[in-house]
Amino acid sequence: MQLPSPIPVLFLAACLLATVPAFSSDPLRFVPVVIDDQPGNVVYAVTVADIDGDGRPDVVAVTENAVLWYQAPRWRKRVILQGTTAPDNVCIVAHDVDRNGKIDLVLGAGWPRNGGTLQWLSRQADLDQPWEVHEIAAEPWLHRISFANVLGTDEPQLVVSPLNASKHSGARLMAFQVPANPRRSGWPVTILNSELNRMHNHLCVDREVVGFTRATDSLSKRQQITLTASQEGVSAIVPVPREDRVFRRVPLLSGATGQQADQQGAGEVKLGRLVDGSHFIATIEPMHGTDAVVYVMGDLLAQQRPARVVLTDQLRGGHALWCADLNGDGQDEVIVGYRELNPKVGILIFQHLPDGSWHQHIVGHEVACEDLVVADLTGDGRADIVAGGRATRNVVLYVNETSQVQEQRNAND
Repeated sequence: MQLPSPIPVLFLAACLLATVPAFSSDPLRFVPVVIDDQPGNVVYAVTVADIDGDGRPDVVAVTENAVLWYQAPRWRKRVILQGTTAPDNVCIVAHDVDRNGKIDLVLGAGWPRNGGTLQWLSRQADLDQPWEVHEIAAEPWLHRISFANVLGTDEPQLVVSPLNASKHSGARLMAFQVPANPRRSGWPVTILNSELNRMHNHLCVDREVVGFTRATDSLSKRQQITLTASQEGVSAIVPVPREDRVFRRVPLLSGATGQQADQQGAGEVKLGRLVDGSHFIATIEPMHGTDAVVYVMGDLLAQQRPARVVLTDQLRGGHALWCADLNGDGQDEVIVGYRELNPKVGILIFQHLPDGSWHQHIVGHEVACEDLVVADLTGDGRADIVAGGRATRNVVLYVNETSQVQEQRNAND
């Protein structure tokens, strides 16, 4: 595969501001359920995982000094850890680390300047007992983690992105391989990139959805690339052909522009899909910024750049982002949360309309949102929203009661 040369910065003249038209279709409807009104001073992260193995997803929340889980369907609160790791805990991901068929958790802690510790947590026989902590590594400014196959091996790796550089030229995007015996062996690490600044988040995706040619050999077919949201905008970190564990950065989208570092680039990145099968990249710009933005893609690597469509420029500390089909119409909505307290607005949803515009919905006012995740928590086939609050210090489940497109079709038949 021949990779293209780095792409020029987006021309501001290509920017296009989205309008918010009147919308007469059935609205998106969500009912808030407060799972925990104050688990800590800050809810840094939320995720979902089947902790107890009963086939129903549970909610996991990370506060400054605790990791908690809430057992479905009544959301009974259980403590995984409290006061064990270096403050503050900042990020979490669920994965069967020791390959025993039960979910473990990987936790990033020590935020922002207490060592950047990375550890995985294994359960006791009694789920009411504190989980065991196993050290993986340490990286200053450690901020976001995920599991994905970015090395083209038989198993996914733990992908780690710190916010800032430490002794290196830039923040180190890393991939840790899970060893055969994760309790006793070190986790081999590959540096994917060390050029970026203020790398607030990352997303691992299949290469072809952003215009890269799909590999033909069996292992590389499974290999994903990493999109980064940083001061430099959105970049793709891609393997160099015929070079073992060598990667390069391809600039994709420049994001926000400004004179100061905190006015530049992007802070969040997600990938969505439209009803015609095309994809779009959603961002929050700049880091902790005011703008929720989408770039509807044709060929992202072509000379013609996608328009920068601003969904809103009124965020106050934009910090949470997701793309998911909330009403069963075959295309994704953009779900956005921001973390500064504003009782008039909680979470915003932007719905793509047939004329190409985006319609804004407001979902509740309960959460000044630090993080959110979208999943079916009630088992009814609808995608629900779980949000964790910063200023509001809470965990709220927004139950999706939207009339689904298929339901409407069945009713009409």
